[in-house]
Amino acid sequence: MAARYGIGALTFAFVDPREARQWVDDYYRIFKEECVPIGHAVNPNVAMVTGFSLHADEAESRRRGEDGLRFFRYGLAHHYIFGEHQPGRTDIWANFEKARHALPPAGADHGIGTPDQLRTHLRQFEESGVDQTVFIQQGGRNKHEHICEALELFAKEVMPEFRQREIAREKRKQEELAPHVEKAMARKQPMKPMRDEEIPVFVALGRKVAEEGTGTERQKQNAKLWADAAKVTLSDPLRHNPKASVKQQEMDS
Repeated sequence: MAARYGIGALTFAFVDPREARQWVDDYYRIFKEECVPIGHAVNPNVAMVTGFSLHADEAESRRRGEDGLRFFRYGLAHHYIFGEHQPGRTDIWANFEKARHALPPAGADHGIGTPDQLRTHLRQFEESGVDQTVFIQQGGRNKHEHICEALELFAKEVMPEFRQREIAREKRKQEELAPHVEKAMARKQPMKPMRDEEIPVFVALGRKVAEEGTGTERQKQNAKLWADAAKVTLSDPLRHNPKASVKQQEMDS
């Protein structure tokens, strides 16, 4: 669907880099042959998520980041596949710890390891035609300082070679897609401009609360406090003070 509408595709499926080739090939085949842009421009890109924990020592990298990624995947599955959730009562982390023994590991083949291992992992995505990878690094109980250290190590030892190749790769890609983008835009049928009366008017929430009386006293007090602090009026001067409007128009002219 993303390719048909000319928008980028992001997958949270944690696809193996070797499997990503089929996803990428399908996306760009559909984009080239069937795309009818939903907007006034297209964004042909495929991004895939992967884990991320980087350290010179592989064991330390896994100690710092493996459970975070496993919990992230468990949490997704809890909310989207198998879980039953009672807000404020269900403890997903506790359930994860009980299920940890049955969950698959997450090591170098998921972006968790040494700089050399991550470099190999990202090269596989690159060779499969994936445009961007998104690092899942804040899952579970991963520590902020460990994430920062990993990012610094990534920027120093892994990113430079990919950045150098990316500039040339993106140029080749744009040249290859240019005629297909032109055909896609030609397939787009322009919409008839809407008449003024067909365009809905949306009333500011604060005004709606004030006029309909639907807000609680606390909400009304908060609106007043915010307006005082921001030095704005709670009513439209053009609607409630016509003289001020006329005076302003005279000053403008």
